[in-house]
Amino acid sequence: MRSPSCSFTTRAGARHERGRACVPRAQCGLLELEIWPYAADDLVALCRGSIEAIGLGATFKMKGAVASAFDKAPPLPSDESQATVVSWLLQALRDCLPDSKVIAAGHRVVHGGRLFDRAIVIDDATMAALADLIALAPAHQPHNLGAIHAVAAAWPGLPQVACFDTAFHFGQPRLARMFGLPRSLSEQGIVRYGFHGLSYEYIASCMSDAAGIGPDQRVVVAHLGHGASLCAIRDGRSVATTMGFTTMDGLVMGKRCGMLDPGVVLYLMREKRLSVAEVDKLLNERSGLFGVSGISDDVRDLEASSDPNAAEALDLFAYRAAREVGSLAAALGGLDALVFTAGIGEHSASMRARICRLSAWAGLVLDDDANAAHRTRISVPGSRVGAFVIPTNEEIVIARAMRTLAL
Repeated sequence: MRSPSCSFTTRAGARHERGRACVPRAQCGLLELEIWPYAADDLVALCRGSIEAIGLGATFKMKGAVASAFDKAPPLPSDESQATVVSWLLQALRDCLPDSKVIAAGHRVVHGGRLFDRAIVIDDATMAALADLIALAPAHQPHNLGAIHAVAAAWPGLPQVACFDTAFHFGQPRLARMFGLPRSLSEQGIVRYGFHGLSYEYIASCMSDAAGIGPDQRVVVAHLGHGASLCAIRDGRSVATTMGFTTMDGLVMGKRCGMLDPGVVLYLMREKRLSVAEVDKLLNERSGLFGVSGISDDVRDLEASSDPNAAEALDLFAYRAAREVGSLAAALGGLDALVFTAGIGEHSASMRARICRLSAWAGLVLDDDANAAHRTRISVPGSRVGAFVIPTNEEIVIARAMRTLAL
């Protein structure tokens, strides 16, 4: 094993004497902080760590090549605020990897609005612009910016890079981004932005090598996790996607409702007398798989359940995903490949089978044995539409941007 040197991200960078980079990823909206140390010279991941349940009795875990170095990390602070946890993490890097020098930090930032079409080095003007976007992603953006502030406070002068979940979709055709609203509202930024862009950027960069999918092929990528969306990709670019102005749109998700007639919102407020906050909580935290099943927001729990409501929730998830495959195929002018990724997409053979069978109209023929074995190609030879499973890696996208911009 090479001697350690590192840089880090919060989805951040550190450097050892041999130029290693260490990338932490912050998912503080999930009360979780992940750290991914990478070698700055070749971006090989050294280990992966997480701080879970921040504010609720946080626990720290680390695994991988240099994980044992963190056995001597001091106890987590009793004050489990985002700032103190990030400060603790940076001090742990100093203490546990004493030969390392942190040289940059990279962050996943959910919303880049209409300003940011690529990763950027963060400065005061950037932070002010991103703060203006909090209203577009109130459940995510404050935590993303909080991590940046925490790193700046704990390590003044450290270069920081922001990578945006919206940036990959920035170049979509204008019609794909528009709502049927008055033009004045579109000009104020009420348009379809799309999300999960770091995941889609990674899949677009590797699907030729991983699955033999050519750049000219018409591909729908299904990022299926607790948050879920689909993206139509051709020539390495986003053509259309299911998420829109917010992360609530599109597919049924773990606890989010997905696509919804806006009249339902008006009805809930007018007839059921729900407040804005109550509607927000209903649509973001009490709907989706959790709301339909009444059991769980986790596909694994629902697949193990004999409750018919669990089965119906899974059927709805698959139906909505397959229906949107058809929508995105129309945007592409056809369909050559369907790629599954993220937690559910990578690990649930049952859900993949449901969606593939509902997509048989396109000429997709599932190979049941390959699917059960979680192989890369899960469609039969000769299937007109190929089906594939490619694990995503949003962290490496951030690490690459960090190396390009800040190292």
